[in-house]
Amino acid sequence: MDIAIVGSTGLVGQELINILQQRRFPVTSIRLLASDRSAGKKLLVRGEPVVVQETSPQSFAGVDMAFFSAGSEVSHHFVPLAAKAGAVVIDNSATFRMEPWVPLVVPEINPDDLKGHRRIIANPNCSTIQMVMVLYPLHKVSPLKRVIVDTYQSVSGTGEAAMEELSQQTRTVLEGREATPHVYPHQIAFNLLPEIDVFFDNGYSREEWKMVQETRKIMHAQDLAISATCVRVPVYVGHSEAVHADFTQLMTVEAARDILAEAPGVKVLDDPDVSLYPHPWAAAGHDNVFVGRIRQDVSNPTGGLAMWIVADNLRKGAALNAVQIGETLIERGWV
Repeated sequence: MDIAIVGSTGLVGQELINILQQRRFPVTSIRLLASDRSAGKKLLVRGEPVVVQETSPQSFAGVDMAFFSAGSEVSHHFVPLAAKAGAVVIDNSATFRMEPWVPLVVPEINPDDLKGHRRIIANPNCSTIQMVMVLYPLHKVSPLKRVIVDTYQSVSGTGEAAMEELSQQTRTVLEGREATPHVYPHQIAFNLLPEIDVFFDNGYSREEWKMVQETRKIMHAQDLAISATCVRVPVYVGHSEAVHADFTQLMTVEAARDILAEAPGVKVLDDPDVSLYPHPWAAAGHDNVFVGRIRQDVSNPTGGLAMWIVADNLRKGAALNAVQIGETLIERGWV
């Protein structure tokens, strides 16, 4: 296939290039696209340097599949143009996620939603993907009634500038000097910020509201009660989540472990006696969603579980899931 990657110089764009090669995606050619600021740069693709081009309406002629990871403004403008040119678009921004006619897909959960697509497919939010990967296998056995999630999200979710700011502020603070924030509203080094994206009038942030709406759409559970608190933490790569889930029927810890051990893309790490549990440093660079600290929720001992979920937000939380969507489309003949 002839592939285009929009936002190819960003963190997720570079992961897309790597994952397409690692998974031997059927690629004839790759067109690397970005803003005018990045045009002219060279990135290695299959060991050969490829020049990054500025994204334009003419960029998608002859493209079979286009991966977008350049933000909502770029997607809003160029995704319809790419689709009109004949490309199937897999968009990592929030622009089209809640459009009723646009599939919002995690391939391990709702691949059938891809059938009959109109050339635009949305990749879910990173924090949503890893949560539903764990919750959905349990939900199929005992339907969920309520979910409370608190996230601990790494700075790579904001981009390279945020990662550099964390490094600079860490050095500054350790030298005894005052750190000045630029990317975030407050210092991120040695700190936590319960603010990801803008706040709405109801007090929730856009990131929190994404988790509510996207989870319901992906799991086809419009009545599911969900509440989220999303927090930025001084970690480079890897999002973590504390999840409390209430089920319609008793879900024992043992049953949950057995179900999740068989769930595709999920790995159980759960032996607190030897400090075995997921954490972002170990999850970075891996494709699985990791779950541990699975225990009965003492506030709801007859129907509740508490658990700890961690994943690499640049891989399964973004680039890998997008590539898997492309693979599913090819395997089922829907592209």
